[in-house]
Amino acid sequence: MNHVVEFLAMDGHGLYVWGSLGMCAAVLVAEMALLRLRRRLLERAMQDEIDDGVGVSAPDPSRLHGGRA
Repeated sequence: MNHVVEFLAMDGHGLYVWGSLGMCAAVLVAEMALLRLRRRLLERAMQDEIDDGVGVSAPDPSRLHGGRA
């Protein structure tokens, strides 16, 4: 058990190391969630245009990026 505690502490640098690792994991999860959201919005925009009988064109960038073009 002591070896596990020493490993997690990493000679006093554990908070920095595990905090950095946690932030990287959080950013990756957020990026995947945003990619899925953008994909769903694009698919919905394409389906709406198909349903309206209009040719498929590029969707409005403001809808895909939350207003950031």
